[in-house]
Amino acid sequence: MIKPENVQDEAAKKEYENKKFRTFLKCNADENELDQQFQKLHQELFAGYDCNSCRNCCKQYYGSIPETDVEQDAKHLNMDVRTFIHEYLEPDENSTDYHTKNMPCDFLQEDGSCMLGDCKPLNCKNYPYTDQPDRLWSLYSVLEAVEVCPVAYEIFESLKQEYGFRCRR
Repeated sequence: MIKPENVQDEAAKKEYENKKFRTFLKCNADENELDQQFQKLHQELFAGYDCNSCRNCCKQYYGSIPETDVEQDAKHLNMDVRTFIHEYLEPDENSTDYHTKNMPCDFLQEDGSCMLGDCKPLNCKNYPYTDQPDRLWSLYSVLEAVEVCPVAYEIFESLKQEYGFRCRR
């Protein structure tokens, strides 16, 4: 497995190749089969991976908190909603949701765990979305994840091997 601190540089070296592979998949992959391949690789590679030892996603993105989660998150941290929002959140300009004031995410703890525990937002729990359906139609988001998440990087590299993909310049 690629080391978390190396994934961004290695993905940058393969940016052209990864974009070509994305195009290859768009033109050649069966949607259902690709979802199954992603699902299988996701389960295999995450089975032995400790996300707390990496947390690149929490370090490189603001945390996104749905408005519907604010009350339970505040309660989890033994805070009232107003204090929770004031201390940790800013309104998202494009929705009624919130994002953390800082990057790395304000809820990332030194040991790699999340202060929100089981209340962690669904988008955080699901990242890098490699086990979600319709991967063929969201390959740009996969390419973004490949630059951040070591497991997403390895999944994409494994798929290249499965398809026998060779990049020609």
